[in-house]
Amino acid sequence: QVQLVESGGGLVQAGGSLRLSCTASGRISEINAMTWYRQGPGKQERELVAQITRDGSTTYYAESVKGRFTISRDNIKKMVYLQMNSLKSEDTGVYFCNADIKASWRYESYWGQGTQVTVSS
Repeated sequence: QVQLVESGGGLVQAGGSLRLSCTASGRISEINAMTWYRQGPGKQERELVAQITRDGSTTYYAESVKGRFTISRDNIKKMVYLQMNSLKSEDTGVYFCNADIKASWRYESYWGQGTQVTVSS
């Protein structure tokens, strides 16, 4: 059974930094794109924050986090990271890890349980 587990969330003051981690485990043959989403307080939809391709050569960031957040991955450890600097109160939310994983014969989308990030102003 494939699992994604996030860690690294917490409470931080505005202007501070946090580093989120997400670990994939289980019977995994391949991991394609890995993505961080967030869901703000009172919002029903998750917002794509950052994405990284399989080999790490290409990244994508939401406009709101460009220049402040950096996504990276370690394919040997099956991990993806999100370094968040210059945090703002509007970055508050639950951050979810998502990955396209091939466990059997096809790729499927998996989600972690989320980690809370709270930025105090």
